[in-house]
Amino acid sequence: MRVLIVGGGGREHALAWKIGQSPKVEKIFCAPGNAGTAEVAENVDIPADQVNRLLEFALENKIGLTVVGPEQPLVLGIVDKFQEKGLRVFGPSAQAAELEGSKVFCKDLMKKYGIPTGEYRVFEAPESAQDYVMARKEKLVVKADGLAAGKGVIICNDGQAAVKAIQTIMKDKAFGEAGNRIVVEEFLEGQEVSLLAFTDGETVLPLDAAQDHKAALDGDRGPNTGGMGAYSPTPIFTEALKREVMETIMIPTVQAMAEGGRPFQGILYAGLMLTANGPRVLEFNVRFGDPETQPLLMRMQNDIVPLFEACIDGSLDEQEVEWKPESAVCVVMAAEGYPGSYEKGKVIHGLQAAGELSDVQVFHAGTKCSDGDVVTNGGRVLGVTALGGDFAKAIANAYNAVEQISWEGVHYRKDIGRRAK
Repeated sequence: MRVLIVGGGGREHALAWKIGQSPKVEKIFCAPGNAGTAEVAENVDIPADQVNRLLEFALENKIGLTVVGPEQPLVLGIVDKFQEKGLRVFGPSAQAAELEGSKVFCKDLMKKYGIPTGEYRVFEAPESAQDYVMARKEKLVVKADGLAAGKGVIICNDGQAAVKAIQTIMKDKAFGEAGNRIVVEEFLEGQEVSLLAFTDGETVLPLDAAQDHKAALDGDRGPNTGGMGAYSPTPIFTEALKREVMETIMIPTVQAMAEGGRPFQGILYAGLMLTANGPRVLEFNVRFGDPETQPLLMRMQNDIVPLFEACIDGSLDEQEVEWKPESAVCVVMAAEGYPGSYEKGKVIHGLQAAGELSDVQVFHAGTKCSDGDVVTNGGRVLGVTALGGDFAKAIANAYNAVEQISWEGVHYRKDIGRRAK
C-alpha cells in the first residue's frame, strides 16, 4: 500500500515513523514534510492546505491510504474531496471538522447535549464583549472562534485583561478572520489532560491519556503555545476517570455529531480540565495532537494502519490498542522568540548523536535541509521523545538527548513531565 501523510510537523514525522513499521505499507509520501520525514518517506512539495493539488497527486500516484495531520485541510474539506474520487482517507468530513473549526459550534453542541464544559458567552461585536467583561474580577478565558494554530486562547486574570484580549483578537486581528467571533468562558481550575480516541462514527476506541505543557516557560508561565512537551501515560487520569470521560463526553459527542447529520470518523481529541467538580471539556480537536502524538506513538505496541482502515470501513469494534509498559516523554525544542516572531535558517548540530541514543526518537517539526545541513524552519523545531521504565528514566533519557542538540537561540522547557514523577 502507498500512503500519503498530509502535513509537515512533529506529529506527521511521528505518524510517518509509525506507519513505516507496518508490513502493509510499501511506500510513504509526506506533503510537504520536513527534514525528518525525508528520512522515512518521500517529501512532496505541496502545502497541506492545497487540497486540489494533493488530490491530483493522490490520484496520479495510486495512493491507497491518506492520513491527514493538521486541522486546516480537514476544515477545508480534504476528506470529502478525496472520498468523492473513491480514495481512502482517514479523518472527518468538513462538516464534522467544524467541531474544531468553530469554537462557537463546539460550545453550542456541548450545551445542547449536556456535555460537561465551562459556562460561556458568544460575541460578534467587540463593544458588547468588552461591556460584558469590563467589571469582572475573576479570571476569564477569551477564545477566537476559528482556527489559530493553537494560539487563539488568552487567559485573563480579570475583566481589564479580558478587554485587552478582546481588542487583540477582534480589533487588532491578531489571528485574522478567526477572530471575527469570540467565546468568553469561565476559567476552569485543575490539571489539563488530553484524551484521543479513534472512532468510525459509532465505536469509540480511546488511546492512553497524555498531558501537554502549553505555556512557553518553566512552571507553566508565559504565553500559550502549540505545546512545549507532553508525556504519557498520565498517572492522575485513572481508569475510573477514563470510564467517566468515555461515558459522559467521548461517546455522547460522537452520538451528537451523528444525530446532527455530521457523522464523525477519525481522531476525536478532547482537551479536558480535571476540576473539583469532575472532568470538563476545554476544547475538541479533530486530529492527532502535537506534541501528544509523539509519546503516544512511541508507546503504541501494535500496527496503526489497521486502526485507520477500521475507522474508514466502520469495523473499529474489531480492533484494540496495545501499549508498551514504559513511560514516554517528549520535550519540544523551539526557536528563540516562539510563540512570537522568530528567525529561521539556524543550523542544527548534534542530531546524529541524539538519534543514536537508545530509547530515543528525535521527531522533526520546523526543519528543512539546506546545503547539506538541517536548519530551523519553524517555531517548534524538534520533539525529542524518549521511553523509560518509569517517568524519571524517560525524563532523563529525553533531556540527555536534548543536551546533544544545539543551534543559535534554542529554547526549551526544563520541567517537562515533572508532574508525573
